[in-house]
Amino acid sequence: MDGFINLYKESGKSSFGAISPLRRIFNEKKIGHTGTLDPMAEGVLPVTLGRASKFINLLPENEKEYIAKFIFGKRTDTLDITGKIIEEIKYIPSTDDLMNILPEFMGEISQIPPMYSALKKDGVRLYDLARKGLEFERESRKVKVFNIEFLEEYNGEYQIKVRSSAGTYIRSLIDDVGMKLGSGAVMTGLIRTESNGFTVENSYTLSEIENLVNQGKTDKVLIPVEKMMSIYPSVSVTQRQMVRFINGGGLLLERIINIPENNGLLRVYSNDEFLGVGEIADKELKVKVLYKINA
Repeated sequence: MDGFINLYKESGKSSFGAISPLRRIFNEKKIGHTGTLDPMAEGVLPVTLGRASKFINLLPENEKEYIAKFIFGKRTDTLDITGKIIEEIKYIPSTDDLMNILPEFMGEISQIPPMYSALKKDGVRLYDLARKGLEFERESRKVKVFNIEFLEEYNGEYQIKVRSSAGTYIRSLIDDVGMKLGSGAVMTGLIRTESNGFTVENSYTLSEIENLVNQGKTDKVLIPVEKMMSIYPSVSVTQRQMVRFINGGGLLLERIINIPENNGLLRVYSNDEFLGVGEIADKELKVKVLYKINA
């Protein structure tokens, strides 16, 4: 079975743990996801089944959107409320102070990834090293924050909406905001509302997915690969060209009828059957990612 699923990962589970039951539900061994969420985080987790995994890098832009909650006056080793408190600060800034400082964190910024993260050092996850009490210097890296918006404050807990590039750690962003204000800050909650073109409004929890599949409504939750690739123009090739294409051969552009004026990627069809995604290069339509296996 092949396709994408817009899973709403619930808090308390790792990303791997959240998708594991889908193997049983869909009777599919090959399953993966893009954009890891921390166990305490919830929200949109795009999942791939079967051949869909090959198309992950062709999904829409990697902009992501989050709603995050946090409190001032504390810092922890994990940068969220689940960690060990390493510093407590009595000073609590005002809401106006927060709103005035947020624009400084928009645009391209430098971030140091947290030790408790899925990044690897010498093949070992940083969070595994951190749990052993080890800490290593991490290089800062550039990320982009496209928008950061204050939403509300309730009983000392603040809420912001952040739209950022892939690889942005919201925990680190909140910690940096707290340090800038001189109060420290830790994340208390995180919901990812958008990722790779998937939105929270169209997501399904694990129990909702299982119920729909049991009712024979798999098509409601399983998104075909070609639908997710619909961001690219399409082109149709002949039967003979199809055979060459799925065997890895390039197709001369001058021999393709009605090819779109496009210098990038194209969805390739033959007799209305989706073959995969091709790329125009050197006056040929070449295979980028193949979906159809046999002629």
